[in-house]
Parts: sequence; structure tokens; C-alpha cells
Amino acid sequence: QEQVEESGGGLVQAGGSLRLSCVTSGRTFSTSVMGWFRQAPGKAREFVGGVSWTGGSRYYADSVRGRFTISRDLSSDTVYLQMTSLKPEDTAVYYCTALRYYGDSDPAGLTAWGQGTQVTVSS
Repeated sequence: QEQVEESGGGLVQAGGSLRLSCVTSGRTFSTSVMGWFRQAPGKAREFVGGVSWTGGSRYYADSVRGRFTISRDLSSDTVYLQMTSLKPEDTAVYYCTALRYYGDSDPAGLTAWGQGTQVTVSS
């Protein structure tokens, strides 16, 4: 059974940093492009960033480029999202999942969502 489990969220002041983790199991995630999304209250789920199956290539939404970094550890089937210079508008539940191809950013139709992890940035 394919599963992902996100963790690492919390409450942080504006300008602070957090590192989120996404542990995958039950599927060949090691050969999948992986992505992070987020969803704020009352808003649609939006793309944050993606990483190639090797971890060597990454792409980001304009809103987080230069502040967030995605990485992955194939040996532990874990994908990370390092977030720096956090802003109140980054407040959301963050999710990871497998993407269909490198460059994909549309959450519609994606499966294997976890429960997400809450990130709250205070001003």
C-alpha cells in the first residue's frame, strides 16, 4: 500500500525556518518525481516545488523560489522541504506526493496524499 507521511511542521515567527520531511513507503517512490503542495484555509491546494527522482533537479513556484529548497534521500525514501525566510502567507498545511512527470505542478488527479503537516507563521 502506497503511503506518504509528512512531518516537521509547527509555529514559527516570520523570518524563521522549518524543515519538513516526507517519508514514503509501499511504492516505487524512489523512481518517482516528488512534489510538495500546500493548502491554506479557504484556498485551493497549490504547488510549492518538485524534485527529480535522482534528486539532482528541482523546480519551484515563484512564490517560494529562493527561500525553499527541496531535497531527497533515496536511501531512506525521504523527501525534505527546507523553508527559510518564512512569511505569514506561507501558513498552510503542507503535503507531499508523487508527480506524474518532471515539471508537473497540477494537484488534480494526483494520489497518495498524506495527512499533511501544519505550518503556521506568525507576524
